[in-house]
Amino acid sequence: MDQATQLSRAALMFLSRREGLKDVATEVPALRRIARRFIAGETLEEAVSAVKELNARGLTVSFDHLNEAVRNADETLDEVREYQRLLARIDQLGVRGNVSLKLTQCGLLFDPELALRNAREVVADAKRRGSFVRVDMEQGEVTQATLDVVRALHREFGEPHVGAVLQSYLYRTEADARALCAERIRIRLCKGAYLEGPGIAFQDKKDVDENFLRVMRILLDSGLYHGIATHDERMIQETLAYARKKGLERGAFEFQMLYGIRRDLQERLVAEGHPVRVYVPYGKYWYPYFMRRLAERPANVWFVMKNLVKG
Repeated sequence: MDQATQLSRAALMFLSRREGLKDVATEVPALRRIARRFIAGETLEEAVSAVKELNARGLTVSFDHLNEAVRNADETLDEVREYQRLLARIDQLGVRGNVSLKLTQCGLLFDPELALRNAREVVADAKRRGSFVRVDMEQGEVTQATLDVVRALHREFGEPHVGAVLQSYLYRTEADARALCAERIRIRLCKGAYLEGPGIAFQDKKDVDENFLRVMRILLDSGLYHGIATHDERMIQETLAYARKKGLERGAFEFQMLYGIRRDLQERLVAEGHPVRVYVPYGKYWYPYFMRRLAERPANVWFVMKNLVKG
């Protein structure tokens, strides 16, 4: 990654954390319209409508309710109730999908025990409905705490109902992948969307990619059903080549992609018989997520600017 790109990413990630800008941005109609490229709506019903269309195209989904502004215990309970409503709606409509949950929404930053209790409520509801909860990975400072919660939930609810996410830009990820696979914990492998320093993360894209491929091989060797989350066609082709080498059948793992990104690639993989799951975020607190999507590919900023000028 060149210096200009690194600076652009750093600036966008800094802006994603500005609470005041969040309040302003979400009230700008043109920006809200552009954000809909990456966000499936601000309400549960808008998200469900988008997901029905994805299901019709042969894609499964993982819903994510966006809210990184949780600051107290009462607000965490609101998140638990939203996820329970979401799981009920999935069940009621027969939607082919599950949910992704961020532990910071459950209180991880200010009360880890509360976060575990709240996440437990969501996973317990998912188990009653025969569903699955993917515990999202967030910034590096909460990696260990997040995996601790996943392990506790997995011990109680088991492999079919809870899984983890690992990010290939972290040095620790290869070791984490080996340990989680030994414990039979299902993993979504992605590259990582947060800005982390050289003390804990690879800074060069080449190193991140090489680590992604190392960890992908660990996952495919494990015999568990994992998610390989990438839009990078080289990573996809390397994954398919390794699966062929290992004699894995289609359906032994799934590809995962983000809502609004590389729809052509999603449909092509489905047409070839590969399971593809789309990560579908929704909610009124979309600004931080939207900015991270821009930071992943700063060239997207020009797309945003052109559309803002058009009004």
